[in-house]
Amino acid sequence: MPLTIAGRTFQSRLLIGTGKYRSFQEMARCHSISGSEVVTVAVRRVNLTDRTKESLLDYIDRERMSILPNTAGCYTADDAIRTARLGREVGLSNWVKLEVIGDERTLFPDNQGLLEATRVLAKEGFVVLPYTNDDVVNARKLIDAGAAAVMPLAAPIGSGLGIQNITNLRIMREMITEVPLIVDAGVGTASDAAIAMELGADAILMNTAIAAADDAEKMALAMKLAVEAGRLAFEAGRMEKKLYATASSPLAGVIGR
Repeated sequence: MPLTIAGRTFQSRLLIGTGKYRSFQEMARCHSISGSEVVTVAVRRVNLTDRTKESLLDYIDRERMSILPNTAGCYTADDAIRTARLGREVGLSNWVKLEVIGDERTLFPDNQGLLEATRVLAKEGFVVLPYTNDDVVNARKLIDAGAAAVMPLAAPIGSGLGIQNITNLRIMREMITEVPLIVDAGVGTASDAAIAMELGADAILMNTAIAAADDAEKMALAMKLAVEAGRLAFEAGRMEKKLYATASSPLAGVIGR
């Protein structure tokens, strides 16, 4: 089954970023290898005034990939709202990965500011995908405010620590069914991505895990396969866990017994 967000359908459940790559060329190759159809771009990193200069937008396949502007670097709701509006005005998209950061060191979200900005932007017709903490109560408030998805962190942004609170993500998966649940931030390697998908995440957004790998292109492929494998495992339904062994080849019914 494909991924559907706000009525749009995507075949890939891997969303990818644009930061920290060694070159724009490497970034473009990783995008292609990953199979991703959504790429997030920090509005503040894009040259929006002088189109004669090189821009990362020149290295994004706009025919294959949809741009998801983000409000990275915004520490107030007002700043995030202005940045989202700018991204739309210059033609990037009316979709926005909404970030309102509350702490400079941890980059944890400001829940109050995030909720305020979500409410304003949703009323203005934006498709809002808020980056939030792994709190089902706050996620529910964001959905009520008009969020088209919720994007809980697995660990701090860029940390590569992997899934730090499996219980919270399981609870969120169980209690949030009306919009997609997209794990955002903290994935470090392919096994982290597979675990997140096995827990029932609808998709994963990642950047540093690929860009900072020794071989970014191999990691892009690994993440593509991990997301696909994790989703298949979730849909298949894992076997029941048991304390004691169960023979793979049952002896019941064997001749002579």
